[in-house]
Amino acid sequence: MNKTLNNDFTEILTGRRSIRKYDPAVKISKEEMTQILTEATLAPSTVNMQPWRFLVIDSPEGKAALAPLARYNKQQVETSSAVIAVFGDMNSFDYAEEIYSTAVERGWMPAEVKEKQLAGINSHLAVLPPQVKREILLIDTGLVSMQLMLVARDHGYDTNPIGGYDKDKVAEAFGWDKDRYVPVMLLSIGKAAEEGFSSVRLPIDKIAEWK
Repeated sequence: MNKTLNNDFTEILTGRRSIRKYDPAVKISKEEMTQILTEATLAPSTVNMQPWRFLVIDSPEGKAALAPLARYNKQQVETSSAVIAVFGDMNSFDYAEEIYSTAVERGWMPAEVKEKQLAGINSHLAVLPPQVKREILLIDTGLVSMQLMLVARDHGYDTNPIGGYDKDKVAEAFGWDKDRYVPVMLLSIGKAAEEGFSSVRLPIDKIAEWK
């Protein structure tokens, strides 16, 4: 393993803090935010359906609409470069044909494998209860959210995941279909204006077991 790369990644992991106050003068361009999101979406997902959807809220108008829905995190909303609302798309399987066909076009998957995979996915979907689909979304969007925080750190930005907001209203507040898009979390992102606190982690011998 490349020692420099290993050291850099360790610093990304150990240096990450949950930040609640950002430098409001720091902005993230659409181009860089696009790059950050693109790198985050390299995270794994169930049968590669990539159910995550991102709403990047960085305009004064957008933040004003979000503020009353995240009133206990007002400082983060106001001072961050952006708040990214992470959703899971209940219709993510609608993109299966596009995803698998592109894999075939790029030579990453034989056509016969694609057809077999799609047939299996469609038959599975036919009997999959909505609650199970929702649980899958939460797992997959959790994976991409953690990766997004690490990618942001690699770009020199700080983040904080927010679960305390009005999830029942956030989709509709921005014109999204609340029945289709499942709210997962908000992620504030920007440059820290104050140092975050270190936090204790339980020792591995308390949380892991070998057999």
